[in-house]
Amino acid sequence: MTSTDSGPVPQDQKSRSYGAITPQHPQTYLDEKILIPQTSSPGFSFRKLWAFTGPGFLMSIAYLDPGNVESDLQCGAIAGFKLVWVLLLATVLGLLCQRLAVRLGVVTGRDLAQICQIYYPKVPRIILWITIEIAIIGSDMQEVIGTAIALNLLSAGRIPLWGGVLITIVDTLVFLFLDKYGLRKLEAFFGLLITIMALTFGYEYVMVKPDQKEVLKGMFFPYCDNCGSPELLQAVGIVGAIIMPHNIFLHSSLVKSRVVERSKKQEVREANLYFMIESSIALFVSFLINLFVMAVFAEAFYQKTNRDAYEECRNSSSPHDGVFPNDDNPLSVDIYKGGVILGCFFGPAALYIWAVGILAAGQSSTMTGTYAGQFVMEGFLNLKWSRFARVLFTRSCAIVPTVLVAIFRDVSNLTGMNDFLNVLQSILLPFALLPVLTFTSMRPLMHDFTNGIVGKAVAVAIITLVLAINLYFVAVYIPTLGSIAYYIPVGFILAGYAILTLYLLWACCVAHGASFLSSRKDTRFSYGIPEGPSANGIVNHIAQ
Repeated sequence: MTSTDSGPVPQDQKSRSYGAITPQHPQTYLDEKILIPQTSSPGFSFRKLWAFTGPGFLMSIAYLDPGNVESDLQCGAIAGFKLVWVLLLATVLGLLCQRLAVRLGVVTGRDLAQICQIYYPKVPRIILWITIEIAIIGSDMQEVIGTAIALNLLSAGRIPLWGGVLITIVDTLVFLFLDKYGLRKLEAFFGLLITIMALTFGYEYVMVKPDQKEVLKGMFFPYCDNCGSPELLQAVGIVGAIIMPHNIFLHSSLVKSRVVERSKKQEVREANLYFMIESSIALFVSFLINLFVMAVFAEAFYQKTNRDAYEECRNSSSPHDGVFPNDDNPLSVDIYKGGVILGCFFGPAALYIWAVGILAAGQSSTMTGTYAGQFVMEGFLNLKWSRFARVLFTRSCAIVPTVLVAIFRDVSNLTGMNDFLNVLQSILLPFALLPVLTFTSMRPLMHDFTNGIVGKAVAVAIITLVLAINLYFVAVYIPTLGSIAYYIPVGFILAGYAILTLYLLWACCVAHGASFLSSRKDTRFSYGIPEGPSANGIVNHIAQ
């Protein structure tokens, strides 16, 4: 096995203690390889941890996009502190999913999309690629929505929503400009965006001063007294918003940016350890930021009515005093109304700081969609596009429907689209979890790093939870269609979804040793190994 995808690292480069390997004409994130410093003494090394730091924080951006922020604030306003433990649980489950992606990328030297291309037959492989592309475009739409709303708030409504949507075209050019400055600088830039989110949402937390006892109780005591359907919907929405399918594909690619000698078991084990530590730190930071948002709205706006918000905004002479209706219905908030109501209750500074945080969340999501899209397309199709072409494709697909809603509807429809996109990510999540569980459980591929019994049980539990959540979403959504004209196309979509899910479940079971489900004559799979090439041939092909 070689140490990188492009070939073995020359001996003179191996002898260097730290640095980067950069080709003469860098084109992608992975063209630049980060060398890991060699230490004289065994044991934990902060120098090595710093060298491995980067991919986990880039991955954690997907846990902080505008969709997550909206889910947090709605959960706080509707359920108070009762569901903080769900946020913590969802983050832990997300970390376990990312662990599988890290191990796959580190051990094999290939990302999830590349191994899918080798393992699955053509038809399910193409359908799987399409579903992940839909997830990527949906994520980019959330970045567009977040940026448009943030610009509208920062300009006190002078920049219309459709104008903010069109302005997001510019951030693609900024992103391409930053991409030219190298891997570590790009990682540092997105670290800066995460810092901005922590400071802005942390400011709101300090200003509102949530009850710390209630925060801790909600975090560590699983309860939900007097909860009904609205609270349950928010709970399942948190899980759907936190874990995104394309993020698993992305993380399995990002870890390839570090030079690891895969023929040395100790180096592979060490890389897995440091990446896990870094991912844990990154997701802990993302959890704190999400907690800030949820706690602020739980403390300030739980059990408030629209009339409370209407009167407060009118008394504060807010330019947004017409946002909330003058009725006694429970307060309904989203990322737009969330900024407005913070400004009404805590002053204009709270509104503008909130908008800056949303802007940072939206901008950071650009990276997730762009790189994930490039890695997925190259992996599934062996098709290499330039960075500009890939950004243009993703952003065009995201902007067209978003700008139409922004022009012909209002901000409530735009944030309603954000809610729908959160549900979409949850629905598509099995198409990432099932493949990564399949491959990380194959001994011919993972060798000594195959999932253990506990790891498999946890992964199966996560997949079962996600499928149960999706069934709940379907049960809630279907009755709202109202017309038989909608039932027919939705029925076809659900049938296709069920077929692909069952196929991936079948392949996963075969990979786990359920040989009675497979026939050598009728299928490519036998004990988890595609028929045709030998087991060693498959492993060598993936490792080269």
